[in-house]
Amino acid sequence: MHDRWGAFVDLDPDAHGGEGPLAGLTVGVKSNIMVKGLPWTGGMGLYRDRIASRDAEVVTRLRTAGAAILGTVNMHEAALGAHTDNAFYGRTHNPHRHDYTPGGSSGGSGAAVAAGLCDLALGTDTMGSVRIPAAYCGVYGLKPTEGAVSSDGLAFLEPALDCIGPLAASLDVLEQAWPILASDPGHAVSFKRAFVLGRQGEVEVQPAVTAGFEAALRALPLTPETLDLPDSLTDIRMAGLVSAGQWLIADLDTEYREDNPGLSDELKFILKITAGMEQRPAVLARTRTALREALGSDGVLIMPTAPQVAFPHGTRAPSNQADFTCLANVAGLPALALPSGWSEDGLPVSVQLVGPPGSEPGLIALARQLDNQLQAYRRPPNIDI
Repeated sequence: MHDRWGAFVDLDPDAHGGEGPLAGLTVGVKSNIMVKGLPWTGGMGLYRDRIASRDAEVVTRLRTAGAAILGTVNMHEAALGAHTDNAFYGRTHNPHRHDYTPGGSSGGSGAAVAAGLCDLALGTDTMGSVRIPAAYCGVYGLKPTEGAVSSDGLAFLEPALDCIGPLAASLDVLEQAWPILASDPGHAVSFKRAFVLGRQGEVEVQPAVTAGFEAALRALPLTPETLDLPDSLTDIRMAGLVSAGQWLIADLDTEYREDNPGLSDELKFILKITAGMEQRPAVLARTRTALREALGSDGVLIMPTAPQVAFPHGTRAPSNQADFTCLANVAGLPALALPSGWSEDGLPVSVQLVGPPGSEPGLIALARQLDNQLQAYRRPPNIDI
């Protein structure tokens, strides 16, 4: 494998597939998910020598279905961030533009499928960490309903928000893999109502992203209503971030010290800031209730995935990357990101669909309708697939 994007960090030299519905499918696994015999680092130098003694349940499911597990892919350190420039395991590049971020925290997952290094990649999503890489890398990413996919073998960032989800360069692969991954694959929903966010204008969105969102609205077979949330998107995102940071601090326990060489300066800074902030569980509870009540059993929310396109490594990451994606995690709802267009200089933009609990098959079907009209997926330039 020629991986000039820094997507994979550890390969299994004995990787092979078997017989079953996923025979012939190749898979990369985010390095915070256990793959037997490979380092299980969570993207942290602290756990460089920690070897997984067994496979996570989702990995076992894929192997049993015949998929070949190629190895583990890079990620943002501790899953707490969204650019995947890892101080311990290297920089992952966006296949659409070298030296640009693939997003995060599942940046290696997004880059691996965009570059054609594997057919499917597992990521994890706490506040958008499957969907943001899908957006920046121009692929498809599914954040499942809470509890639909087993979190056995996952090194958590924040258990109340975390879930394991797949990324792929086609909806066909996502649809093929979903029933294998899911403990509860859900049901086909015929959506009867659609919503847009009344507070979407609070977020600074790049013109190309807005254009892609408007194109998706034109392709949507429903006329959207406005969904108003009781709290600002910034407040919701910050409430989730503080919860995640403080949970990680508690999980690290005595290993969290400012002089710990197993933590980067960036992570130490984030943890120091979040440690001193007040948790706001009421914001998260209000958001969860508002979204679930509005969508009911047959509603779908459509909004941009990330407010911007991928940005160069070494520049300051936008603080609002997860303003839209965090909502599905807070509400425990499934969400699917798909390409919706391109910036003037050739970087992908994305739109996401959020549905009621268990509506993953319905989201895939609706995404296929949009995809057929948008025709926005493009293979990255200068790669062989």
